[in-house]
Amino acid sequence: MPDAGMDKFATVNGIQFHYVDWGGQGRPIVLLHGLASNSRIWDMVAPILSETNRVVALDQRGHGDTDKPDHGYDFASVVKDLDEFIDEMGFSNPIIAGHSWGGDVALEYAVAHPDTPSGLCFVDGGTIEIAGRPGWDLEQAKIDMAPPYFNGVTLEGMLERSKNRWGFTRSAEQSERFIRANFQVMDDGTVQPKFNRANHMRIIEALWDHRPSELYADVRCPVLMMPARQKDQNPDMARMMRREESISKAASLFQNSKTVWLEDSIHDVPVQRPELVASVITEHIDDGFF
Repeated sequence: MPDAGMDKFATVNGIQFHYVDWGGQGRPIVLLHGLASNSRIWDMVAPILSETNRVVALDQRGHGDTDKPDHGYDFASVVKDLDEFIDEMGFSNPIIAGHSWGGDVALEYAVAHPDTPSGLCFVDGGTIEIAGRPGWDLEQAKIDMAPPYFNGVTLEGMLERSKNRWGFTRSAEQSERFIRANFQVMDDGTVQPKFNRANHMRIIEALWDHRPSELYADVRCPVLMMPARQKDQNPDMARMMRREESISKAASLFQNSKTVWLEDSIHDVPVQRPELVASVITEHIDDGFF
């Protein structure tokens, strides 16, 4: 298996999906990225997992090199995408690991298909309930969660940003692979997101109606919650306390769950601390949690 995995495509639910196949033998694991990201965020986690498991990372609808229809960004549709993809792969009772919004997709999937997953891993995700944020309405959520504009930003500029932020963990090749998976390079050398703004807003609308706290009790499989935090560096203590309360509430409602806080970690922990993410998941497979 190449160091970068193998780029493959599968047509399910009427559209063509791109995924990265990391090979491996053992438990099937499906990796889901977050909003406005792509499968390549798992590039340093997946090779470790594939040493003892069968691993694929999916570009969800509209993201990366998957087709980009202007519909189907509600949870029912993306869950159907995932279900047909799992069937296409021939996976029996996979573990589904989702980062950020990908964790919420995994949660909705487990409720809709309770007998399919053998376990869920929420990597700093799975508990997004934006309608419960004080002072927010949908329009404010769209403003605050809107993607940035990249007018005039070049590929070279994006590579330099990545080097400054992730140079301590990610190679130049890995950085460029992720950026090219997330952005299209225009004729003038500037970049634009492959996941367009209109579809981004459609997912925010879906998240507004998403109530994870009403779903937890219906999940039958074990759930490993892996929230990231920087306790000593976060000045917004009230926000941190609300987050810890939400994790505690989820733990009280799941039938079978475990929480492992990823200390001194940021939201993009699959890039910042890939060995930690992979080791926590692997340990819980090996000790029979899933």
